[in-house]
Amino acid sequence: MTKYINTLKDLEAATYGNFGNNNIIKGAGLVGGLHTGHDDSTALNGTAAPGLNLYNIIYGQKVWSMLNQEINPLSVLPKRPYTSSGWRVMTQRPLGGSNPGFGIGTDGYSGTTKEAFGSTSATSTDAPGADLIGGVDENHALEGVGLQALAPEYTTLYMSPKTIAHMFSYSELAAEMAKIDDGVGDIRAIIREDMGKFHAEVQSKMLVMDLSHYDHATANQYTNMERNYTSLNKIVASALELQALKGASLINGTVGSLPDQIAKLYSNDDRDTSSGVTAGFMDATVNFGAGYGSTQVRALTTTLLNTLIQSLRTAGGTPKVILTGYDTIQTIADLLQSQERFLERKEIIPTHGGVKGVKGQEVGFRVATYFDIPLIPCKDMPNTGAATTQVSDLLFLDTDHLWLAVMKPTQYFEDGINHGNPFGVGTLGNRGMFRTMGETGCTFFKGQGKLTNLQ
Repeated sequence: MTKYINTLKDLEAATYGNFGNNNIIKGAGLVGGLHTGHDDSTALNGTAAPGLNLYNIIYGQKVWSMLNQEINPLSVLPKRPYTSSGWRVMTQRPLGGSNPGFGIGTDGYSGTTKEAFGSTSATSTDAPGADLIGGVDENHALEGVGLQALAPEYTTLYMSPKTIAHMFSYSELAAEMAKIDDGVGDIRAIIREDMGKFHAEVQSKMLVMDLSHYDHATANQYTNMERNYTSLNKIVASALELQALKGASLINGTVGSLPDQIAKLYSNDDRDTSSGVTAGFMDATVNFGAGYGSTQVRALTTTLLNTLIQSLRTAGGTPKVILTGYDTIQTIADLLQSQERFLERKEIIPTHGGVKGVKGQEVGFRVATYFDIPLIPCKDMPNTGAATTQVSDLLFLDTDHLWLAVMKPTQYFEDGINHGNPFGVGTLGNRGMFRTMGETGCTFFKGQGKLTNLQ
């Protein structure tokens, strides 16, 4: 019978034979043999033909990744040692309120005590009279009208480190067979390198996790979300935004409130909306429009971008980087080009532990900027909203007040039969594990911004 070669698959089968998948086997997390050619005695036509398999298929030793495993969100955040489990923050001025602008109104002294502004318990007021914010008479009496004992308001935030771990196994036989014939060589080094990339990629994914996954009230029961790093999308949020997400059924919860996993941040429920939507000290600067309904998506414009940057600077923030998706960066480029303006490019010199790299092509890289703020692409950035035409959200991050607190940096552990201790892993094989301990920290929320619900 004449055989015809019509496809590349036919050519490979005629040249090398058909040994099944011919891949590194992934079964229950165990890396087994590389292929089944050693004990296959079947000819190409399916009949038994002992002795035909006197050679192995030549694959080449290099293992190539077909996946994009970039770690831009993880790379963007400064890394600081985890030195405390929390911090105290000032939430309100002694006078003038907690908004970025100093509040001036008509409140005045009604007595000679520190509660003179009308409250029996407060030591501050949001809207003092313009003539009652510090100017006093010569030789003014202490504790007199116009000179009272005042104090800022403080609260405490708590941050617990998270443990991120990924483990893998490989058999003793797989490790030995990979060293001979046409094997890949040191299978441990290959799997360890790929698992290391995966470990970093997962941490980046955690940092831009969609807010909808924090809802433990859905059928998916995301009860363990708090074991991950706290997402930047949760940190850069506001009570008003969370309520809009719930109203658009993007986050479900009990009537009148949001699930604790998303309402609470650093053990504080300032964003809880059970008693109505009120701006609090933990609200970031978020622009999502009139709502997250399917018809409320907005077109991305330079006005939206400029307004958010202006709001951040008014609030005291200085955005150091804009983290967004490739689609949004392309939309910005198209938008500026249509108006005969162009994105500038800026050389970024990476730093580590306060040590800055040497300027030059070898260590620096050029990225697009908007108002001199680098635009860093992220493949996993979500596009929040109910519409189907949206582009990725934009996070405007002031990394002076936003960081990854590292309790223990990434470490690799390994044990098993190749180390003379099969009893440690319980199999005739080996196990390896990557582990990192840390958490996302933020000490100034209004200085972080989000532009979302865009198309």
